[in-house]
Amino acid sequence: MTALEFNYKLLGLQKNLKYFAYTLTSNYDDAQDLVQETYLKALTNRDKFTDNTNLKAWAFTIMKNTFINNYRQSVRNNTILDKTDDLYYLNLSKESKMSSPESKLSEKEISKKINAIEKDQRKPFEMYNEGYKYKEIAERLDLSIGTVKSRIFFTRKKLMEELKDY
Repeated sequence: MTALEFNYKLLGLQKNLKYFAYTLTSNYDDAQDLVQETYLKALTNRDKFTDNTNLKAWAFTIMKNTFINNYRQSVRNNTILDKTDDLYYLNLSKESKMSSPESKLSEKEISKKINAIEKDQRKPFEMYNEGYKYKEIAERLDLSIGTVKSRIFFTRKKLMEELKDY
């Protein structure tokens, strides 16, 4: 296969390559970059392509391997290596077991605002924050799902207004 034929067939795969790149990256710009990088690698390594074989599969393999290599490189680049002697700090949780006076005060104020809401409105909101699903709340409180959703929505909205400083 001549270089011209190779280039023509490779360009014919553009739509397929773009689609595959988008499924890998889920981002239009990253997909375009991946397609461009695939074309570059395919053109540079044209001599490694065997005539009368599947060019589409060859190009897709180049793209998949390029994506995997780029992903691994980005993971490596985002890894922080701590070379200090105090490595035990790495395993400490970010959250402190002891709360600061400010956070205790804030927690009390938030709890006071939540408790000031009427029980009919507050109960579905509290249950939702505890992890109950809308359907479970509706069944336990003997309400319709729409009522549960609206009570949670309006309670959340009211709290956001009253607690906008937080």
